[in-house]
Amino acid sequence: MTDRPAVEKIRCDACPVMCYIADGKAGACDRYANHGGNLVRLDPLTVIESAEEKGVRAVPFLLDGDGSDWDGDLLQGSRPFVTAIGAGTTYPDYKPAPFIVSQEVEGVDMVTVVTEGIFSYCGVKIKIDTDRHLGHERAVVRVDGEPIGHVMTSEYGSKMLSLGGVEHLTGGTKKEGRVTCDTLLRLCNREAVEVTIDDGATVVIQAGKPPIVNGVEEKLMRVGCGSAAIGMFAAQWSGHVDEVIVVDDHITGQLSEHQAGKLLDVPPTGIRINGRRSTPGRYFQVAEPGTGWGGTDIEDPLTILRDANPKIAWPGLSLFMVSTTGEQSAYFELDEDLKPVAKPMPDVLRASAERIAENCEPSLCSVLFMGGAGGSLRAGVTENPVRLTRSVKDSLTYVSCGGAESYVWPGGGITVMADVMDMPSNAFGYVPTPALVAPIEFTMRLEDYRTLGGHMEEVKPVSTVIPSDVRKVGQIDPRSNPNDARNYRWKSGK
Repeated sequence: MTDRPAVEKIRCDACPVMCYIADGKAGACDRYANHGGNLVRLDPLTVIESAEEKGVRAVPFLLDGDGSDWDGDLLQGSRPFVTAIGAGTTYPDYKPAPFIVSQEVEGVDMVTVVTEGIFSYCGVKIKIDTDRHLGHERAVVRVDGEPIGHVMTSEYGSKMLSLGGVEHLTGGTKKEGRVTCDTLLRLCNREAVEVTIDDGATVVIQAGKPPIVNGVEEKLMRVGCGSAAIGMFAAQWSGHVDEVIVVDDHITGQLSEHQAGKLLDVPPTGIRINGRRSTPGRYFQVAEPGTGWGGTDIEDPLTILRDANPKIAWPGLSLFMVSTTGEQSAYFELDEDLKPVAKPMPDVLRASAERIAENCEPSLCSVLFMGGAGGSLRAGVTENPVRLTRSVKDSLTYVSCGGAESYVWPGGGITVMADVMDMPSNAFGYVPTPALVAPIEFTMRLEDYRTLGGHMEEVKPVSTVIPSDVRKVGQIDPRSNPNDARNYRWKSGK
């Protein structure tokens, strides 16, 4: 029997898993590999370049006029920006961040600290533009049967989901953690994910794309609630129809009772609506939530009506019913028994439904990454981590995620939120703990970095840290094609 040579392995210290990796193989995260005994990063470092055309945005720095007058604003400048994508990490950060880059901007020395953070405390907030009922508030959202989040409070014209978080990543079963991490990774990298909501809908979510609810792609976000629609379009109905009802799961509007109708001298019609009357012309709970008219569970709008008041209504009374997106509409006239009978819709009312649809915005899914940049990550920036937190709160340090502008929540810590559509593609990775690996950059004046106790001995000019295989990306001018405003393109490099 021939003795087989021992396979040389190296140990990766990029995360707590501490993989032993054989030559030619990658670690569990597929981000680091053993190449001839050297630990190498498989994804290239990503640099966002300012576009050559005047005025084209380069995230996160914006040109001001011709870019010549820099007024000290950290968000301005025309220099290339080194993102943390592909930079690697030093978790736990007992040593400085992988890249601490200096540049001069109009005579002012700047520094950007670049690192890929390992976020156990992270998740995504999902905004889904639709009237359709997806699930009741607090309903559990699942992927492959595993709970990964829940339905949040709805916002105007949108349903909201909160997915991920440490309780799902590490607080449940191993499968729950793996499924949650995989779902977050795919959503943050702008891939499509199908979720199911308890006692609700099945939804395909993809950042920047319309949601697909129970197999049907959504098209329009409602123009407003039923009452708001009455206010917007009442003048266009006056003189063409006796009564208008805009069906909505939240607030159904009735023209003749509404203040807009009163101001237009629309007389009472005797048409009566099921539901809880709020103020004149505004009705709550006309039906159950669903995927029908105006986000209700009805397919026949007449089901929300009671019998007309015989003391007020009259035969021949015309009634126009429409949903909040204009996608459903119907026209009726009362017969001798004061029962509504479907009739061909007048052209002026058909045009009105089309006008409502025209005023609706496209239905889209928005995915916002949210994570807490705490723990030892800050030690990679400064020897006294609390000073970084204070610097961020004092607006001396600008926080970005993969070059994208981030929102820093008030209160303690550095809790950031960023739109994944503002970030270059494949900006996120993972480690099998499980946790997401997300890019984060801290930009400040060099003197401010010195004051907060930064790792000054590690500061290097930007010209010395950009390797030949760097990935360079720009951003299409949002004014040239609104549909492409957030689609990054390769400029050069890999």
